[in-house]
Amino acid sequence: MLRRLWSWLATPSAHWSLGALLSAGVVAGIVASVGFEATMQATNTEDFCSNSCHEMTDNVAKEFAGTSHDFNHSGVRTTCSDCHVPRPFIPKMIRKVKATLELYHHILGTLDTPEKFENHRLRMANNVWREMHGNDSRECRNCHTVAKMAFDQQHTKAAEFHQNAFSEGKTCIDCHKGIAHNLPRELLEQTGNAQADGGADIVDSTKPEKES
Repeated sequence: MLRRLWSWLATPSAHWSLGALLSAGVVAGIVASVGFEATMQATNTEDFCSNSCHEMTDNVAKEFAGTSHDFNHSGVRTTCSDCHVPRPFIPKMIRKVKATLELYHHILGTLDTPEKFENHRLRMANNVWREMHGNDSRECRNCHTVAKMAFDQQHTKAAEFHQNAFSEGKTCIDCHKGIAHNLPRELLEQTGNAQADGGADIVDSTKPEKES
């Protein structure tokens, strides 16, 4: 069968010239490329991410509204893909392939109620945090450039934390969890226990910082 296929591919066409075949191939390639790029752009929009399935509409889309990444004094805001879809081609394709699992769980109804979503929130959050830690918070750096941070214009504590974190080799997601979505209840419970014991204060910063 493979020999017959190769023979068919290698045999010159009796009805089409080489130029016609090449032209048809070029046109087909252009159409495929344009269609592929259009699909990538369409699936990267906030409307697609937030409204294509109720799991997103009923949970993370609501949580994102009003956070510092959605509404702030500068008017610069992010969309879902800014944080969750890599810009480099290969990592982007890997992320798109992984996203097909979401279709699988949508069909199964794994997250089809807010209660189920909460039960899986810690697992999903850890997956995102682990990936962001592994790539040095690559998507954060699409907007935030450490070298351009004006520490003298930041809140005193924020400037101190930032400089200490960078000198210790930490990355954005090590400290900035819960800035666009609610923290998992398990983490909030741990935070409450730590505060009660006089331990570290982990803040859920899902709402914009108050301007000084």
